[in-house]
Amino acid sequence: MPIKFTKTTISAFFALSLVLAFSSGWYLGGQHNRLTETYASLGGVSDCQGSSCSIGSSYFLLSNIINAEKGKTANVDFAPFWKTWQILNQRYVNGTAAINSTSTKKVTDQDRVWGAISGMVSSLGDPYTVFMPPKEKTRFEEDIRGNFSGVGMEVGMKDGVPTVISPLSNSPAKKAGILAGDKVLKIDGVSVSELVLDEVINKIRGPEGTVVTLTILHDKAKDPKDIKITRAVITIPTIDTKIVTGRSANDKIFVINLYNFSAQSADLFRDAINQFVKSGSHKLILDLRGNPGGYLDAAVDMASWFLPAGKAVVRETTGQNQAEKVYRSVGYDTLNNKNLKMVVLVDKGSASASEILAGALSEYGVAKLVGEKTFGKGSVQELVAITEDSSLKVTIARWLTPKGKSLSQNGLDPDIVVKMPEMSSTSTIPAKDLQFEKAVEILRDK
Repeated sequence: MPIKFTKTTISAFFALSLVLAFSSGWYLGGQHNRLTETYASLGGVSDCQGSSCSIGSSYFLLSNIINAEKGKTANVDFAPFWKTWQILNQRYVNGTAAINSTSTKKVTDQDRVWGAISGMVSSLGDPYTVFMPPKEKTRFEEDIRGNFSGVGMEVGMKDGVPTVISPLSNSPAKKAGILAGDKVLKIDGVSVSELVLDEVINKIRGPEGTVVTLTILHDKAKDPKDIKITRAVITIPTIDTKIVTGRSANDKIFVINLYNFSAQSADLFRDAINQFVKSGSHKLILDLRGNPGGYLDAAVDMASWFLPAGKAVVRETTGQNQAEKVYRSVGYDTLNNKNLKMVVLVDKGSASASEILAGALSEYGVAKLVGEKTFGKGSVQELVAITEDSSLKVTIARWLTPKGKSLSQNGLDPDIVVKMPEMSSTSTIPAKDLQFEKAVEILRDK
């Protein structure tokens, strides 16, 4: 997914879900009578004065409240929130093994604050808008650095089901037979139907050497199957290159395999393009299969090698009666008018920034798309710091191709559809790469 990083700011909007209600002057805690039905809004509580709020005949004490007035918003009824908070304080048996509670998790007031923010964010129904408390924020930063412990596969939501966008090259998931398009139904025997996307990802991850069992439904399969995968330290690859021959030894076809759009990928792609130019070939295969995306700026930078300055690479729309923002080619234009013959390989694991780059090259006639329909993940998330150790990843826009095709709705259809052969029960690697062979065939005849 393309991600925009902003300077560290605190969003007043996201603070309102919890701390703003403190401005009403309510106090909780201690031994008090139960809450009665009393209306309170963030705009002010009529029977609250100073540091206390009269509710029925009781006062409720809250200690250590900070930022109570920050980002205050009127006309939001927080009475149900505080009633729930107080009932939990009074009645919930905070679990310990000794009292045989249904939960043995020790939950702090701060944990409840994180949980309430997470609930507010999940109410939007967008699997890519996620609040990250400290532990989840740390995992996300590991992703960005490109080194973490897990099974090595990118997962997104499709039709409400966690779906594999792509297993990483040479990862435990790839070796175990996980395929792009696989649906994850259970993790270690527990259904994921009630989990949000980040919860699914966190449960799949774990310490190096441990085993996780995924109940997987392969695309077009009737019955799910359990696949055991041993977790390992995952180092995300970025790019590699090679040269294959066409009709003769002198018929060189240069191949760039791009695995993600990381912070380093634009510079690495520049090196690959320089290698391509020095090779003397004018035939290029860009393999974006299984590439789940990454930084938008990297996709725009790469497109700039093929497009004149000023050409639209992708259009951003917020759907809120605001003008579209258009990201345009920088105009390196090294390969334009060089008799370039190009094929871009895509499949159901090509998502986000991959779709942006492939869509632009296709619509301007620079390259033909070969393979299968792409994943269809055309949204952009912005990372906003809520506190020093928590963040919000929020969808702020949708992506359209230069000609206005929505990437989120349907993905990209290849110019030439080539299905990969079905895997056998004893092999997770296809005998032939029919898609790559088709790309070579197309360029061999140019």
